[in-house]
Amino acid sequence: MAKRGINARPIACVVRGTLRRQPIRLNHMDLSLRLMSSGVVGERDRTSATHCVTCTCDTIDKHATLCYSKQDCEKLPRGGMLPACFYDYYVHNGKTSYVNVKRGDATDPTSGMIPKLFIPIIFILGIVIAVISTLLSKYLGGLSTDSTEQEFYHGHSVFVPLSSESILNVYDDHILTISQPNTELGKVQCTAASITEALASLHLALDMRLSGKQEKAIKLFQHAVALAPCHPDVLNHYGEFLEHTQNNVIKANEFYVRALTYKPNHEGALINSQRTARVVEEHDRIMLRRIDDKRNTLSNIPDNNAALIRAKKEAYFQHIYHTVGIEGNTMNLAQTRAIVETRIAVSGKSIDEHNEILGLDAAMKYINATLVNRVGSISIKDVLEIHRRVLGHVDPVEGGQFRRTQVYVGGHIPPGPGDIHYLMEEFVLWLNSEQAIRMHPVRYAALAHYKLVHIHPFTDGNGRTSRLLMNMILMQAGYPPVIIHKQHRHKYYEYLQLANAGDVRPFVRFIAECTEQTLDLFLWATSEFSRQVPALSQETLFTERHNTIILEDNEIEND
Repeated sequence: MAKRGINARPIACVVRGTLRRQPIRLNHMDLSLRLMSSGVVGERDRTSATHCVTCTCDTIDKHATLCYSKQDCEKLPRGGMLPACFYDYYVHNGKTSYVNVKRGDATDPTSGMIPKLFIPIIFILGIVIAVISTLLSKYLGGLSTDSTEQEFYHGHSVFVPLSSESILNVYDDHILTISQPNTELGKVQCTAASITEALASLHLALDMRLSGKQEKAIKLFQHAVALAPCHPDVLNHYGEFLEHTQNNVIKANEFYVRALTYKPNHEGALINSQRTARVVEEHDRIMLRRIDDKRNTLSNIPDNNAALIRAKKEAYFQHIYHTVGIEGNTMNLAQTRAIVETRIAVSGKSIDEHNEILGLDAAMKYINATLVNRVGSISIKDVLEIHRRVLGHVDPVEGGQFRRTQVYVGGHIPPGPGDIHYLMEEFVLWLNSEQAIRMHPVRYAALAHYKLVHIHPFTDGNGRTSRLLMNMILMQAGYPPVIIHKQHRHKYYEYLQLANAGDVRPFVRFIAECTEQTLDLFLWATSEFSRQVPALSQETLFTERHNTIILEDNEIEND
């Protein structure tokens, strides 16, 4: 039908909503149109013309799209602006493309100009806010540093693992033995029957000790502790045995503290704990100073030293291999190296085992590229980004997301999902606090590891994410990434359980020992520098704790 000078035939429209018919006025020219419900394609314009035009209307339903023939398009006004709404449409190669109508909120002819003015204003404001935020973050970050932090971080270059084509040859892991723990902490309930048997074993052990039969005594003590790991008398007497007959004051103090955990007013444990506390503290200070000396020696080695480059490359593979191995991955070191370097699948291994290696590789590269230079500015987003890469290949849906269900980890019940956001905010505040940054880097890193794994914010990948966060802190202070051998995973979990029970010192001490072992391996790999550290000798390099990186004769000659 024709309306006011325009030969307009019925045209199709798609409206999101109900099916309806109504006329529309376009610049005072009525066009008859048929409206169809969403999802139904209207009549196509059969003309072969290609034509575009932008028009406006004064009355039209929201989300309507008008379709005109070529003749109608040519006769429509160009550039007009009416107050109610405007829309874009075009006809291309005989097919009508539908575009949603954009409604204007203004009621005057200048309403269409307002969005155009907002765009540059918002853009300029965004730039100003970004610049101010950057300046404030730098200023506030500078306020959080102090002389103690500078003592550990200032003057020490960040340790960044290097990628190199040179690879140190290593013995495969099948030659290494897995050390079994003497006790299974927390897995035996202190029932009446077990306590009775434990006390009987304790009395026999004390008799054997008085008789000078130390071998039998230690087995009976261990049996008593396994039966009643929460009985203060058993723990205190075993600590005394270790202190006086084995000269192991460190381990003895751990048992004294455990006894006080279960019975704070235990007189014998109190006296023994106070007596040995100073010895233990001095031991820890000496160990940390020794670690710092080795760190300083390693930092003096030139970055272009060929042996150091190969050691860093191999340590990178070792870190991935042992970290996923702690979680149960069965890939050996050679297979791990092949997957990281070539991305070629290993036959007979599961897809998840491949993806665990690829995820850890991606997370380490992310840390080296973005986070390792940011001291004292760790955010929740950073932790989530690390976790997103850890699980990026295994479970992309859960990667980078806090858990939404309750989980159970052995004898430890982590906080509920409703508390995770609050606990993570508190954790990040502690990470960036002056108190935390003042700590020795090894202690700071170990506590960060424990706190995160204790919160257990993720469904999976908590341990790997915690170890990566720990190594990021250590690398910021110039230490190499710590390698926790998968052969020591039993000790690793045992010390985490002790920390859950109230004494985190054994776990911190364990991380310090692993840090020193890693430094020893680097110094030994660059053997010309190892003689600068008196504590490092050939006898300590080939013990069970130091049999990871082994050079072949031909490589030694090439150096």
